[in-house]
Amino acid sequence: MADDTHLGEGERIQKSLARAGYGSRRACEELVVAGRVTIDGRVAELGNRVDPSTQVICVDGKLAPTAPATVYYLLNKPDGVVTTAYDPQGRPTVLDFVESAVRIFPVGRLDMNTEGLIILTNDGRLAHLLTHPSSGVAKEYLVRVEGDPTPAAIRRLREGVELDDGLTSPAQVSRVSEGLLRVVIHEGRNRQVRRMCAAVGHEVTRLVRTRIGPIQDATLSPGASRPLSLAEVRRLMDAVGLSEDIASTMPA
Repeated sequence: MADDTHLGEGERIQKSLARAGYGSRRACEELVVAGRVTIDGRVAELGNRVDPSTQVICVDGKLAPTAPATVYYLLNKPDGVVTTAYDPQGRPTVLDFVESAVRIFPVGRLDMNTEGLIILTNDGRLAHLLTHPSSGVAKEYLVRVEGDPTPAAIRRLREGVELDDGLTSPAQVSRVSEGLLRVVIHEGRNRQVRRMCAAVGHEVTRLVRTRIGPIQDATLSPGASRPLSLAEVRRLMDAVGLSEDIASTMPA
């Protein structure tokens, strides 16, 4: 590789990849030799050194989460917990349920009385894209409502409901059982699912988020958290088009 800026200080590329979960150092060396690794858009070579906190490292064209302090957690938020780093009223926050050696923050929000999955990380770039309306990442909810919605009410939810902040985008809505709906939306308006259901005459009595884009975990009990796997982080990056976005800005 002609550019020698990766040959001085920093850690060897295979070490960064091994730490990120791509296998042993020997396996990561093989990835490099096979030409499957790039550094800032250039094909990597053995011996290259990198600064994972500032350089863009990709494997097979996908962004590799190699920054040493980048962490990703999945929490099943219980009822009565606020989605904030600090609450002046002293209520429990999502950070009380996740042990992390570095400072993290929740991605998006769940109302205090809404339960279910939420991601916490220190990756600001991914967090921004996951919550930006243009990304269109699907969020799936199980929704317990008063009464039993008619086919006409479900059709209204699917086609869009007029709220005080405008018409909602089409949603995927299905009836699971009496008074229980599965709702998938691609927007992130404040209390959107609750307001949608109220607009068609059915107040929400319980709301649980069961999926964020490609991420779900039915085995995670309320209040429990775990790190996301490398594969899950990759799927999240794919879901927001992060790899493609980076590739489009790389030098030819």
